[in-house]
Amino acid sequence: MTHFLDLHTTDPAALRQMIDSAHAMKAARNGLPRGTRDAEQPLAGHMVALIFEKPSTRTRVSFDVGVRQMGGETMVLSGKEMQLGHGETIADTARVLSRYVDLIMIRTFDEASLLEMAEHATVPVINGLTNRTHPCQIMADVMTYEEHRGPIAGKKVVWAGDGNNVCASFLHAAGQFGFDFTFTGPPTLDPEDAALKFAREKGVRVTIERDPAVAVQGADLVVTDTWVSMHDPESAKERRHNQLRPYQVNAALMNRAKPDALFMHCLPAHRNDEATSDVMDGPHSVIFDEAENRLHAQKAVLRWCLGV
Repeated sequence: MTHFLDLHTTDPAALRQMIDSAHAMKAARNGLPRGTRDAEQPLAGHMVALIFEKPSTRTRVSFDVGVRQMGGETMVLSGKEMQLGHGETIADTARVLSRYVDLIMIRTFDEASLLEMAEHATVPVINGLTNRTHPCQIMADVMTYEEHRGPIAGKKVVWAGDGNNVCASFLHAAGQFGFDFTFTGPPTLDPEDAALKFAREKGVRVTIERDPAVAVQGADLVVTDTWVSMHDPESAKERRHNQLRPYQVNAALMNRAKPDALFMHCLPAHRNDEATSDVMDGPHSVIFDEAENRLHAQKAVLRWCLGV
């Protein structure tokens, strides 16, 4: 079964194939009116279940539109509608859904829910996000970097802020695509050890630098994410802001990176917290290309999973 569960568990050659496919599909759509289906219809006759335990804008819309552009159909389900893992076990849900649909995308909290779904499904399962990783986002980010600056291999990527699930997937990507990675943030919010170890064992340079001004020197790409995740309790918000204020990506910080460095944020953003508006809307920013490329990268993931 060809699941897409995480970047570090997917063959690097397959990841490269998907990125190249995403570029080709985006190019093929250039100049076509919005709402137009792809000339190829590789998902014709396929039904895809999109399961959301967490709220979503980009993941929901990009997967839904991507499936439809390729001729398939979607069934969007919420965790509340399904009582996922409460009224019925995840294993039984996976077995039942596999009788109805051709592929399952799940956006959930606990990584164990994703893994249990994949273990018991008899159709491919895609990780749309867990509290631990967000591989689809990073496929779009790699695609976006290469669209603007060419191959990402050998480049320096700097992550500023919270070593969260998106950061973990960036570390997995560093190992798989061969770029160096620097984390700058408070020690209480360091990336998980397993992600750091994976990248280092792949032979890329992984650095933790507490001074953001030092960290971004020579950076080809500077990345940040929201300081407060949607599942964080209110009591954690002020504490996180106090820890992370020194790591805000602002014009002064970007000016210390390479002159042609790019800036990314996976969105949604809290403007003037983790990044200032002048950076988000400035010449280094590719955040809206990055958001669009969720569509193209995920179409490539869908095709790879289904072998079409």
